[in-house]
Amino acid sequence: MTAATTQPMAVPDPAHTLPVELGVGVLTATLLALSLVSLSLVSLGLGAAPLGWGEVLGGLLGTGPEGHQLIVRQIRLPRVLLAWLLGASLGMSGAALQGLLRNPLAEPGLLGISASAGLGAVLAFYFGLTALSLWTLPAAGMTGALIATLLLYLLTRGGSSNLTLILAGIALSSLAGALTSLVLNLAPNPASVQDMVLWLLGSIADHSLADVRLVLPFVAVGLALLLASARALTLLTLGEAEATSLGVSLARLRVLVIAGSALAVGACVSVTGTVGFVGLVVPHLLRALVRHRPGRLLLPSAVGGALLVLAADLAIRLLQTPQQLMLGVVTALVGAPFFLVLVLRSRQVLP
Repeated sequence: MTAATTQPMAVPDPAHTLPVELGVGVLTATLLALSLVSLSLVSLGLGAAPLGWGEVLGGLLGTGPEGHQLIVRQIRLPRVLLAWLLGASLGMSGAALQGLLRNPLAEPGLLGISASAGLGAVLAFYFGLTALSLWTLPAAGMTGALIATLLLYLLTRGGSSNLTLILAGIALSSLAGALTSLVLNLAPNPASVQDMVLWLLGSIADHSLADVRLVLPFVAVGLALLLASARALTLLTLGEAEATSLGVSLARLRVLVIAGSALAVGACVSVTGTVGFVGLVVPHLLRALVRHRPGRLLLPSAVGGALLVLAADLAIRLLQTPQQLMLGVVTALVGAPFFLVLVLRSRQVLP
């Protein structure tokens, strides 16, 4: 993958500031947010004990029956909030990475952060550390993401190019995937293999508000770092030399995007398991609405990512299957053909 596959973008005005870059995307993000809130109310009401919107609001606000409060707050709300956090992290990270690398095929999994978080979690299963505490599994996943981020920084520091960053990310992802397969191969019993595989398939079900509180600070800091890169990402569409002359530090920009993606995506993946392609699909669906400005795309991609993850989770819950589908499987079924279409278009095979 190279920058040559990038679709043409409108030339930004160098006078743009961060508030302007973010402000233009606010309208799109607001419309998406209204859809997200509506879909969230549907999700909170869906289940073995269906609830109407009024009953859902009563459960959320504490004015309804105690049973409704328990169902909404303790069982269904964590699932919705994790969908928000996971989708926002994947969507905004994908938009930022595509802007940084000027490559429409870039997404969070490209840097190996998701794969490394998965490796950390699988190792926790393998050594039986998950029996020690409920916090062990997410801690192991975040440790894997942190190690990958540090390695990525060490491999790409010193004025390296975007191509070096891509190759380093692919190498880390491949290594983490190979080590994960090795751990699965050496697993002591079938039960351990099943736990590992189910976790790797990705899901936001059966989590608590404690999981939400665990990942929320990391996601908040990560998304803030990504938002701070908005103006520089737009100026980068002029070319590296021109962006540098306008005051953009490429080294600082890479640190912002890599660190922000690692914090947000790594924290979420450490709890939900691996969920792919959201960061690839969402920015492409929304890019035309913000006139192909990478800085303006960040906020809408975050809300759009949350909307896509929540919609996929709702589809899983509505489908009648012998075994419940996993979220990572559904997003892959949607994202893989989308990825193929993008590749064919970049090769001018498709119109």
